[in-house]
Formats: sequence, structure tokens, C-alpha cells
Amino acid sequence: MRVSVALIQPLVVRTVAVSDPDDLLARLPGAAPYAWIRNGEGLVGWGEAARAMVPPGPGRFDWARGWLSSLFAGALIRDEVGMPGSGPVAFGSFTFDADAPGTVLVVPRVVLARRDGRAWLTTIGDNAFDLARPPVEPGRIRYGDGTLTAPQWEHRVARAVRRIRDGGLDKVVLARDLTAVADRDIDIRVLLGRLARSYPECYTFSVDGLVGATPELLVRHTGQAVESLVLAGTTPRGSGPADDATRAAALYASKKDRHEHACAVASVREALTPLCSALHVPEEPELLVLPNVQHLASRVTGRLSDGASVLDVVAAMHPTAAVGGTPTGTALGLIRELEGMDRGGYSGPVGWIDAHGDGEWGIALRCAYISGRHARLFAGCGIMAGSDPATELAEAQAKLRVMQYALEG
Repeated sequence: MRVSVALIQPLVVRTVAVSDPDDLLARLPGAAPYAWIRNGEGLVGWGEAARAMVPPGPGRFDWARGWLSSLFAGALIRDEVGMPGSGPVAFGSFTFDADAPGTVLVVPRVVLARRDGRAWLTTIGDNAFDLARPPVEPGRIRYGDGTLTAPQWEHRVARAVRRIRDGGLDKVVLARDLTAVADRDIDIRVLLGRLARSYPECYTFSVDGLVGATPELLVRHTGQAVESLVLAGTTPRGSGPADDATRAAALYASKKDRHEHACAVASVREALTPLCSALHVPEEPELLVLPNVQHLASRVTGRLSDGASVLDVVAAMHPTAAVGGTPTGTALGLIRELEGMDRGGYSGPVGWIDAHGDGEWGIALRCAYISGRHARLFAGCGIMAGSDPATELAEAQAKLRVMQYALEG
């Protein structure tokens, strides 16, 4: 376990209202940006006031909450705004596998935010503000196979289908990765800008080198209110409106996709029911249309019975059937057997939490790890008894195109 100590002990935090920054991402300096943006609203941050590498294991969410509680309880906070996300904020990324290292929490020195017509700036300590240099294009991008080639991955999907048909398992989510190398160091701000413009309805995020635009909100926690957007069941976009409509109708009528969605919704209901005094789960899914794919979607809302922190809710929900499978334990075992790779933060919780326990956390989908000139891209598909390996590969490739576009423009 490695835990770095806050740069300032105790944290001296001040939040003040500011004029509307219009474009949050344009204010980011070049080094190690943090971001959580949707439809132009959210938070961006830079610098580090405190950082913790959370030790792996089944108690990691409890450890994370305890560390943050201790850190924030000792802080000297002057918050003139009083909004969710004002005061000190930690950005975090949890690995998909509880036993894998790599979970990180960071409290930036500077956070700039806008929400519901208000904007604010949070600073910690004496900050020398970094100037925002113009973003630099990465240049030509060269791709290579990740852990498995496309044919090898199709073979693993076929093995998963056989295991499901043998019984004991309804669904397993298999991920694949792709490597990329750029001519120059990859400026994360370039990727964030392209993702935010092209996928405004998604949550564009950046935490410690993990960058992406996820459509899946794991949980939004405001006071005692919680909300989750469940996505499962996917089809690529069509060649035009008529083709889109045909594909959407086929997705909505698909027994395989409807069953996959029902499994995902059931896992969220099971996780939230013990925490909530009231819970609303839609009877039928809606259609979420994104620039590259269409999803079956269900928005679940509830009210917490005991004022739990957002991390308590995240701990109860992860991993959902949408990123693991059903039943969870059996699916995780098969993932370890077939994928042959460490997902890191891909399909794990990513988001932010403030000193009141409020926050927003998504599932890290449509994302990549960025390090210098190198990137590692991820995509995953829900495998069911009726899955076709070639169709699943095409779906994974459609999902990978999100980050390929972000790299290439």
C-alpha cells in the first residue's frame, strides 16, 4: 500500500463563486487534468493536494471512505457556494477487479465547476495557477493488437457461449483491448474536447490517465436522493434515419437483448433495495441513442434510508450485471479465465465525491489509459446464450471507435 500525504496539513480550502467559465475544458493546463463533464456542466481540476493509492481487497471502498473522511474532517473549509461539488472534491477511479492494484483517489489543488447556472472555483493552499497552454495534436496513430487478436477474441466468445448453454450462467461480459502509439505525447485535453463535443450526453472523464466518455451513470448522490442509469443491450447506429429505426425496433424486440437488460436492471434493484426507503424501477426500458450505438436504458431513482455516502452506494452496486454478468461470482470467474488480461479501471467506477458524501460516479466505458505516446483502448460486450461471436466483435469495434476518433480527430 502506498499513500501520499496531503501537500498541506491540514487542507486549507476556499470555494468562491465566479463568472461563468463557458468552456471548462479550455481552462485546463496541460499536466494531469481531472474532469467530469456532461452537456458542458461538471468539474475540472488540476494539481494535487492529496493522493491515495487504495489498497486492493474486499474492504477497499471502506478504506477509501475512511481516508477521505479523515482528510476532509481535518480540513479548514470556507465554502461560499454550498452546492454539490463545492468545497474539497476527490476524483477517483476504482479497478474493475477488487483484488487488482490501481485504485486511486486524488484531491486536486484547483477545481473549477459549473452547474445549474452557477459557477465556482475551489482552491487548496497557496496556488500558483498554471497557464493553459494550447493543446497539441498527437499526430499519426498506429494501432496494434492488445491481449488477444480479433479471431482469438471471437474464439473466447464462442467458449463463453458454450459455457452459458451448459447452464449455471446467464451472462458474462467479455472485454478486449487495443493498443495505440502516437507520433507525439498524447495531450489528454485534445481527447476530452473531442469526446465532450461528440458525446455531450455522455460523462466525459479524466482521472489519473484514464480518459473516456461513458454513457452509463452508476450513481448520482445528492443528499438522500440517488439515481442510476442502467444500460444493457446494444446495436450499432444505422446508415440513416430509416436504418436507425429498423435497428432500434430489432433491438427492442430482441429476446437476447431484453433478457440482458433485465439482468442488469435486476442487479441494480438488488443492490439498491437494502439502502433505500423508496425505489422506482421502470417496467420497460427506453432507447438511448448515441452517435455510434443505440442502447436499451432504464433510469432507476430512489431515496436513501440512512444518508449513506456515495461510496457506500458504489460499493453496493459494483460490479453490475452490465459489466460483469449474472450470477456475479460465476461470471467474474469466467472473465478471469477467458479474458487473459487486467482491465485496470476499465468498467470500474469512476467519478467524484465531495466532503458531504455527494457525488457522481459512472462506469468507465468507452475509455483508454494514456501514458506519454501510448494508449490502451477497451471495449466489452455482454455475452448470452444466443450471442454470435462475429456480431459481438462488430459491436466491440463500434465501441472502440469512440476512443479511436478521440485520438485521430
